[in-house]
Amino acid sequence: MSKRKQHNMRARLERTCPALVTADHAAVVNIDPSGRQVLINWKNLKQIRVRQVVDAVCDIPHRRTIYLSVLCRTELGERYHKSVEAAPQGIYRAEHLTHVIESIYADLRANANPNQLVASGWIAIPADTTINEAHAAKVFSVFGAWSSASSEAGARQR
Repeated sequence: MSKRKQHNMRARLERTCPALVTADHAAVVNIDPSGRQVLINWKNLKQIRVRQVVDAVCDIPHRRTIYLSVLCRTELGERYHKSVEAAPQGIYRAEHLTHVIESIYADLRANANPNQLVASGWIAIPADTTINEAHAAKVFSVFGAWSSASSEAGARQR
């Protein structure tokens, strides 16, 4: 008679979590200088507050696509943004991507006009996918990148 395989909760989570993340279209949005970080459904632009999805995004390794952007405003008040999409090769946990995000983020901020720079942000999707520029702009707009930056700029001028 053969012995049964022991139950391994970590292996079970690593098998089921990618399906949970994919089904919810989870993505992390970070907006600076406000420091706001939100877990969202990047398809319907709603915030995700389910603890299992948060744990699945942060604690389980995934292939990642990161969309980094600097948000600027001209002297005439026209909005524009400069963006880069990065897809690191391999499967990473969220905590192991900080060096990738910081290096690209610093380059983007350095190449932006400091007089027109309003805010910056990134969208990290735990899937091997692409996000188009118009949709990324809509994500940043919905989650307050332009409004939080303009209210902070007004507060600095006072």
